[in-house]
Amino acid sequence: MIALPSPQQLRYLVALAEHNHFGRAAVACAVTQSTLSSGIFALERQLDVALLERTGGKRPVFTPLGHELVGRARTVLGALTALVEAVATSRDPLTGPLRLGTIPTIGPFLLPRLMPELREAFPQLRLWLREDTTERLVQALEVGRLDLLLLAVPCDCGRVETVTIAEDPFHVAMPHGHPLAAMAEVPPAALAGENVLLLEDGHCLRDHALSACGLSGAATSEEFAATSLHTLVQMVGGGLGLTLLPNIAVAGGVTVGADVTIRPLVGAFGRRIAIAWRARSPRGEEFRALVPPIAAALRGL
Repeated sequence: MIALPSPQQLRYLVALAEHNHFGRAAVACAVTQSTLSSGIFALERQLDVALLERTGGKRPVFTPLGHELVGRARTVLGALTALVEAVATSRDPLTGPLRLGTIPTIGPFLLPRLMPELREAFPQLRLWLREDTTERLVQALEVGRLDLLLLAVPCDCGRVETVTIAEDPFHVAMPHGHPLAAMAEVPPAALAGENVLLLEDGHCLRDHALSACGLSGAATSEEFAATSLHTLVQMVGGGLGLTLLPNIAVAGGVTVGADVTIRPLVGAFGRRIAIAWRARSPRGEEFRALVPPIAAALRGL
């Protein structure tokens, strides 16, 4: 009979690939670094293969087969999580803990209104929140560390099912007195030649602004990039350039107290707010029941 790897061994392997550091991977798995290293070494002996190159450093170097097995381990862990979900769903839907991941350009503006909606609609639901970039949230979803994502599409979301809840159009933020402030609405062509400030790499809003809004003619700043929308707004108020803000952030008060003027961007440019879960998860219908309270919270902005 074939000796199968344990779920814990697979978690160690995936965590090491995600964190690219033995110490941080151990912390993520709530074990000591020696326990994590021993677990992966035991997995290698069990499979009789080398998954890592032994360089002696803190950062792992995966062999080609090691990289392949990381992907397969994510699939296995996702299937095991779906098994547990099926049992939980058969008992009481939308009760107990729900691990929700969201991105920084949605969470701070929507969650203050969403949490009361969810408490009223599902009083037995206990929500655990994680805020991160789309890529990291999708990785956590794949291996079962998160149950559901609240994010912006389109995105590279892997093998997930999504339900779009609302459109989130873009607005142009500019310093007070900027020539474009004389317009009631700003056409995308008017951004040509302007210095457009964006979030740093890794934030999906950066990609949405570049691709969905046709900013190829604008001079996007590579020297200055912000880590949050609040910082981005302050940079605009300081006269460093213009930026694009999603409607949810403007309605949520991201520009309050800043020396900026807001004008709608002409046309159907923006992103869509959606929820996402693992493909073929037995909790799909359960998650769809969250759409009305999320939509209600968005309407309240």
